[in-house]
Amino acid sequence: MSLEEFFLPLKINAELTLKNRFVMAPMTRNLTPEAIPDEELVEYFASRARGGVGLIITEPIAVSHPSANKDGFSPDFATEEKIQGWKAVVRAVHIEGAKIFAQIWHMGCDRDAAKAPNPEIRSVSPSKSGEDNYATVEEIQEIIDAFGETAKIVKEIGFDGVEIHGAHGYLIDEFLWDKTNYRTDNFGGSIKNRVRFAKEIVEIVRKAVGSDFPIGFRISQWKVQDFSAKLAKNPDELKQIVTPLSEAGVDMFHCSTRRFWENEFEGSPLNLAGWVKMMTGKTTITVGSVGLTSMFTESLLSGKGADITSLSKLESKFRDGEFDLVALGRSLIANPDWVNKVQENNLGDLQSFDAEMLKYLK
Repeated sequence: MSLEEFFLPLKINAELTLKNRFVMAPMTRNLTPEAIPDEELVEYFASRARGGVGLIITEPIAVSHPSANKDGFSPDFATEEKIQGWKAVVRAVHIEGAKIFAQIWHMGCDRDAAKAPNPEIRSVSPSKSGEDNYATVEEIQEIIDAFGETAKIVKEIGFDGVEIHGAHGYLIDEFLWDKTNYRTDNFGGSIKNRVRFAKEIVEIVRKAVGSDFPIGFRISQWKVQDFSAKLAKNPDELKQIVTPLSEAGVDMFHCSTRRFWENEFEGSPLNLAGWVKMMTGKTTITVGSVGLTSMFTESLLSGKGADITSLSKLESKFRDGEFDLVALGRSLIANPDWVNKVQENNLGDLQSFDAEMLKYLK
């Protein structure tokens, strides 16, 4: 097995080149007091940059709409102190030679208003799972505008790109999925209408950041509420979703799976990233239990760890051209210098993941 090709640079667009193909995945940690980036968080990201990753994607940061954030521990850009904290993170990552994207999101109906920073503001969703959370057209436009406003702040802070979180059952994904979107207006019904919300978000983000600032979009089949869910039941449905997003301005698709090696649809060995790359021609990131023996969902639900395993499947699918980048989560929690050790062929020195590691920022 040779992993040399993972250490070749990659150009995302005319302005951004990554030094290698390894990405630190966005992981919700909620371990920063009052969601203000402190020295511990700065070092948390800097150590992974020092450890060799080419790109870091932050944990989700709420957009500037009062219904977006879930609690007082989840990041946003609501105060100057928070903005300055993120500037410190960006500077530290750049000093260590890596690039960093901010991932932005809206929690949607998964938000518990009673625990949120603005408890008087109701949570919203595309459809009526209750009389109180149906998003009006006016609210939809406000949220679209908030994505644009937040993306502008991302660029002003000095991040190298922005990733829109459209996966895992949160608001954008709620609009995309027919099981959570029962609307009968222009934002519901057909796939074309269900993708409209995400498409308009990409368009306004592109307008806010300009033509050369990279935009990523995270997509998944599975949901936090349903691991077996299928956003797209077949390749044609997937194409109807990703093509408008690509045309609207997405440079890179972050294709979230729980097991990167599994084929997405019967009759083809391609995983989700492979299908999206073939359909759009855009850069894709694969993710899901890379280098570990068990899925992250098993770690979260059972509290168990995961042992180190071979990278041969990863290398094989990469050589087949299914994806351009590889995102790592738990492997980098356990080993901040995972990438450097892999490059030096010191796989025997890698530490297994223990769920206890999730309690601390190290």
